[in-house]
Amino acid sequence: MIRHTLIVFLGAGLGGALRHLANFAITRALGSTFPSGILAVNIVGCFAMGAIIGWFALRHDPGQDWRLFLTTGFLGGFTTFSAFALDSATLWERGAEGSAAAYVLVSVIGSLVAVGAGLALVRSLS
Repeated sequence: MIRHTLIVFLGAGLGGALRHLANFAITRALGSTFPSGILAVNIVGCFAMGAIIGWFALRHDPGQDWRLFLTTGFLGGFTTFSAFALDSATLWERGAEGSAAAYVLVSVIGSLVAVGAGLALVRSLS
């Protein structure tokens, strides 16, 4: 358990650092009027999640340590959106289309409402 936690920790640190650098570079290049950096990170992270999981499932499974480092750790630190997308796709592929659609809607709408509620709470305390 401790070893796996450290593996995820190392991957998440590297992924988070890369997210920061990519966001900075893209925002600097394209400007800050639209969140292009994070949008790009989310899309690239989701593509990477699909490619890595597909490779592991169809070609070669390097073992739990590498799976944890690359998916939960690195891609989780790079973008948690990739984990959301994988969960959604997994539900869909299992034939649970209704659950997948509900998960997407509740996740997106719930997250936006939660951010708004958090902002409102802090503003009310200021």
